[in-house]
Amino acid sequence: MVRNLMFRLSSLLFASLLLTHTLIAQNSRVSFTDTTSLLHAFKAGKFGGHFRYFFMATDNEKGLTDYYANAVGGGLRFETANFHHFQFAISGFYIFNIGSSNLVRPDSASGQVNRYEIQLFDITDPANKKNLDRLEELYLKYNFKTSNVRIGRQLINTAFINLQDGRMRPTVTEGIWVEMNEVKRSRIQLGWIWGLSPRSTTNWYRPGESIGIYPVGVNPDGTRSGYSHNIRSGGIAIFELESAITKNLHLQLSNMFVENIFNTTLLQIGYTFPLKNRDSIEIAVQSIKQFAVNNGGNEDPSKTYFVKGTKPFSFGIRAGWKNDSWGITVNYNRITRNGRYLNPREWGIDPFFTFLQRERNDGLGDVHAIMGKLSHIIRKARLKTSLAAGYYRLPDVKNYPLNKYGLPSYLQVNGDIKYTFANTFKGLEATLLLVGKKDIGETYNNKKYVFNKVEMLQYNVILNYHF
Repeated sequence: MVRNLMFRLSSLLFASLLLTHTLIAQNSRVSFTDTTSLLHAFKAGKFGGHFRYFFMATDNEKGLTDYYANAVGGGLRFETANFHHFQFAISGFYIFNIGSSNLVRPDSASGQVNRYEIQLFDITDPANKKNLDRLEELYLKYNFKTSNVRIGRQLINTAFINLQDGRMRPTVTEGIWVEMNEVKRSRIQLGWIWGLSPRSTTNWYRPGESIGIYPVGVNPDGTRSGYSHNIRSGGIAIFELESAITKNLHLQLSNMFVENIFNTTLLQIGYTFPLKNRDSIEIAVQSIKQFAVNNGGNEDPSKTYFVKGTKPFSFGIRAGWKNDSWGITVNYNRITRNGRYLNPREWGIDPFFTFLQRERNDGLGDVHAIMGKLSHIIRKARLKTSLAAGYYRLPDVKNYPLNKYGLPSYLQVNGDIKYTFANTFKGLEATLLLVGKKDIGETYNNKKYVFNKVEMLQYNVILNYHF
């Protein structure tokens, strides 16, 4: 009932904004405009729209179920012009399932449910094909100099809570967010988050409630994790600093404190060596440290998210060369044996240098990962291409303390092509993403360690139109 009321209110507000804009346009003959008025702020506001089509198909090992899905959606966004340093913004999005496999029925050989295609819609209501709408942004912003403060529902992009744009819609947050650009060559972001609407959902949740919407994996003793609906947190405090210390030396510091659950700190330093002919070499290092807060979310070890006493630690290095058209990087990441690296899958993708779309190293410890990536831009043809391959040596699938989701060691190859249209179809962008994953670990002839994890090919076709 509340959700329907929110939808009706947002629809009414959208209609009112559109009507206001139309009426103002009809009165554009007025010779005098008071630029300090609220009316002018709405009249000079900006409308935008986004239509998105997403086809995804996964070809699993012979004997396991294959899936496909077609999703289409659209949304509108409006933001007023500046009114005494204030701005107001609102946006919403709709999604429709226009033809898909049966995403609710489990695979008969493994007993596992669909992992990828189901996330194009609402994983909390996978049978729903039409009533998929969400009021995403609804915030008030105050601008001062080159900085701003936003309060309400909004999109943020940080190391640990980010847009993770691999499905139809991103993760959205609710809270107060500050962006400061007053320090020379630096940007500081900080805020307090008290609500989230994770990717592949339509409802809003408190931080603790949002952990466990996705599959929960197992406890360190091998029993099913019981933290879903059993975690409490008052909010999430985030601090991020990005700074160009010198022209070529860059620093990123990020800390996320999740009240009553855990804390994560990232430090990343990169240096660029300029070469002739606009070429350059980049070297970067990264470290991530975590620890539990209180009991990690629940006093009962079988219902907690972050095991008390563990101190996960990760470090990585990146080396690369690039010019205006080509780029190549070699990346390494290590998660030590001190515990599982954990970041709620509902909130964002891994910040590791070795991250590749369609898989994560969340929930793992004792990991060695190596990834190489080649990128090429053909500007005259408006094409961006990349080819990446990674080797991920993980703990045994039955090493439950260090392998939360039963993922075997694997090889992964990603290839993608992105084409930007011009002239008549300006604003349209097409992407083709191909993903292949091969098992190189022991699966004990148990298909639950194979299905939608390894021995698979996936095809993605995405169309985006922005106006």
